[in-house]
Amino acid sequence: MPVTQKKTEVSLVGMDVPALEKILVEIGEPRFRARQLFNWIYARKVPAFRDMRNIPKTLRRRLESEAVIHTLTKVGHSGSDSDSTRKYLFQLVTGEMIEAVWMREKNRVTVCLSTQVGCAADCAFCATGRMGFRRNLTPGEILDQFLLLQAESEPRITNVVFMGMGEPFLNYRNVMQAAELLNHPDGISLGARKITVSTVGIIPKILRFADERRRFKLAISLNSARQEQRQKIMPVAKNYPLPELLSAARYYYQKTRNHPTFEYVLMAGINDSGNDARRLIRLIGELPCKVNVIPYNEIGSKIKRPDDDRVERFVRTLYNAPFTVTVRWSRGVDIGAGCGQLAVPLNEDPR
Repeated sequence: MPVTQKKTEVSLVGMDVPALEKILVEIGEPRFRARQLFNWIYARKVPAFRDMRNIPKTLRRRLESEAVIHTLTKVGHSGSDSDSTRKYLFQLVTGEMIEAVWMREKNRVTVCLSTQVGCAADCAFCATGRMGFRRNLTPGEILDQFLLLQAESEPRITNVVFMGMGEPFLNYRNVMQAAELLNHPDGISLGARKITVSTVGIIPKILRFADERRRFKLAISLNSARQEQRQKIMPVAKNYPLPELLSAARYYYQKTRNHPTFEYVLMAGINDSGNDARRLIRLIGELPCKVNVIPYNEIGSKIKRPDDDRVERFVRTLYNAPFTVTVRWSRGVDIGAGCGQLAVPLNEDPR
């Protein structure tokens, strides 16, 4: 049984320097200790206060009694057949469970982080949507997934994608705070272009992301070039229709000069025909971007993955498109770690 954090304890992961300064000043400590704590937590990633050698013993003892570093507890993990992918289960202080994924390909190590408990988007092809929505994760709960995964990973994590459980742009402020802490030069110092934020197409937040000139990569889950079809598999499309979504993507490019990525989950008999591919070309037009074609990962619903020949024909139709096209076969499908497969029961122990 995992040990949960006492409610009276303060979790330091997720705090920036000003937040740490506020805590220290309140207990009569000098402000400069905040930068020391920040360095130990994020740059050196120490597991315990006793390892913080330039922090006075009296302060370390007080922190040990009144605070904790981590806000999550690792419950367990499962490895895929190839062992290049691992799925981790974490428990929150409030008792809910979330999942995150670690993936390795040559020198690239990517982690897929969750941003919500459940998801309100309710996309037909995604297992997380079946959970419903419970709550947003705090910046600390988001960031702690990375820190605990790095502790389990011998090679350094090189890339982060906010594509786990939940819709990141419906938890915009907390996700941006976590991403900024990942990128902070005095902390984890992960390059901004190594961090990708994915969205089902929350247009106001795409525009805000562009206006704020966020340097992180943007991925938009498109999945159809027809409004009626997209609305059936993604209810959010009713409020954020395709013409406005593409307009927002163009605005993002014009404002930041960064190429958006469009994710296109390929589902048998739904969006995988040659006509669907040609509509996709017409919809995107000359917008500089990348399209990731993702053969659907089945989750026990009526929706099925197209066979390999159907996938090949769809991609072949896109060969002459004026944008970059890649096929992304999800890793860890055998352990339920593929794109769209993350989900844990909300009302029972999932172990």
